Amino acid sequence: MSWEDQHTRTRIVHTVLTRAAADPDRPDLFSDIPELERLFGGADGVLLALRYRWNNHFDAKMDQAQQQGQTAMEAYLELAAEQPVLRAVLDAQYRRRQSQSEAMAR
Repeated sequence: MSWEDQHTRTRIVHTVLTRAAADPDRPDLFSDIPELERLFGGADGVLLALRYRWNNHFDAKMDQAQQQGQTAMEAYLELAAEQPVLRAVLDAQYRRRQSQSEAMAR
């Protein structure tokens, strides 16, 4: 992957997070973003990148929490407060997929 592609991937992630700041449940969160398909393979690829970002931040929070005597829940809540849009996107997509799964099961 070229540096240009890496920078474009970063811009795509920032675009999604900017849109999600207004409404993480918006149905067009991943629509009309140039290069998203090519660089991420679709919305699922962006979600994987966002999940990876969350997990990296959470791992760092857990290391810090252990040093400070905090619980995992305290670390999670602290990170959720620091990264509310990222958490909201992941939660909204989880809810959407749960609804889709329930609808298909009927």
